[in-house]
Amino acid sequence: MIVILKEGAPKDHVNHLLNDLTQLGLKTDVIKGEHKQIITLIGDTTKVDIENLMARQVVENVRRVSEPYKAANRKFHPDDTIITVGNQKIGQGYFTVMSGPCSVETEEQIVEVAEHVKAAGANFLRGGAFKPRTSPYSFQGLGATGLELLLKAKKATGLQIVTEIMSLRDIDLFADVDIIQVGARNMQNFELLKELGHCNKPILLKRGLANTIEEWLMSAEYIMAGGNTNVIMCERGIRTYETMTRNTLDISAVPLLKQVSHLPVIVDPSHATGLTSLVKPLSKAAIAAGADGVMIEVHNCPSKALSDGAQSLTPDQFDNVMESIKRQLEFEGKTLLKA
Repeated sequence: MIVILKEGAPKDHVNHLLNDLTQLGLKTDVIKGEHKQIITLIGDTTKVDIENLMARQVVENVRRVSEPYKAANRKFHPDDTIITVGNQKIGQGYFTVMSGPCSVETEEQIVEVAEHVKAAGANFLRGGAFKPRTSPYSFQGLGATGLELLLKAKKATGLQIVTEIMSLRDIDLFADVDIIQVGARNMQNFELLKELGHCNKPILLKRGLANTIEEWLMSAEYIMAGGNTNVIMCERGIRTYETMTRNTLDISAVPLLKQVSHLPVIVDPSHATGLTSLVKPLSKAAIAAGADGVMIEVHNCPSKALSDGAQSLTPDQFDNVMESIKRQLEFEGKTLLKA
């Protein structure tokens, strides 16, 4: 339930209302928007007498929220969330480009790619240290060593890093990671999500291979319910009957999420299709649909990549894509901050 307050509502009246609501056993939070203040109520709202609330001098309106996700719901938080990571901002007109190889392989490889994507305009370095793979015989990543190499690339370039966590037991290793990624296969790993709700780092939450948008939002809710409100949604394609692409990019998820949630949304065109030729047009489509960023795989030698070489751009191809992205961002009036 949300209680919309009248503009200029006296602070002492608001505090008195909050005290009365808290005594009903409800969790309350005051959200100050650009023009309105909203009190969010979470708990057993059947105890609330709506007519009594509406009679309060400071109350303009009361609405019940039927959706099961509350913290991620735009009704509870009308203004877009901007997530600040160091000197970077994500959301509400600030666009981000996260680029790098699928897997961290060597120090030379990750530093070389980091230097190139930064020069091209990317403001985050992405790279996998722990890799969930369909086959147990495929390269699983370098693990803790991979994280150390990412930090070396960060030190060499100044780029902040994004990398995936797979297990609760590894969480202490991510102390110096700037954005923790939850991959598609772990989107409903609820114990992991609950633990990440207690950390103070932004979480990039990828959509599951066959999950609905509401299920995806409920996973975000697990994180936010623990107190961590810095969640970035990442549409990376879903599994359909189509076989010409690795997955099917649900571009409609971007404006739909923007409509029902206040969280930033980015698109991963590399995983969405598995084809380098589609990364550029889908990046443009993501911007047009209202995305707050893109995540693009780049490898200095895709033919020799230990994972997902077929969908990884060469540095020169990435330069071309970035030129296109920058032109479109200028047209759309969005800001890509320098790293």
